Amino acid sequence: MSQTDPTQTPLASDGSFEVHLQKSGQTLQIRPDQSILQALQEAGHEVPFSCSQGVCGTCLTPVLAGQPDHWDMYLTPEEQAQGNVIMVCCSRSQTARLVLDL
Repeated sequence: MSQTDPTQTPLASDGSFEVHLQKSGQTLQIRPDQSILQALQEAGHEVPFSCSQGVCGTCLTPVLAGQPDHWDMYLTPEEQAQGNVIMVCCSRSQTARLVLDL
């Protein structure tokens, strides 16, 4: 019996996805109208941020699994292609689940 890996599964048709926080073990549901940063704040996590527009790099967060959908203007195209970091203030996911180093 094989299980589907949600970090490799395409994003839900409504644009929602989940973020698993590796250090805390918590999993958050990210709504289509919500940023990862907003979900983190609502769940009581303090994440550094400043501009909330993907320009400053303050909220840069390591990605352990899944494929980020980069909406920022901070990372270079090469850095975005690596997929190992994300700007949680504005970027989203291309897969059903992202695992962050939080």
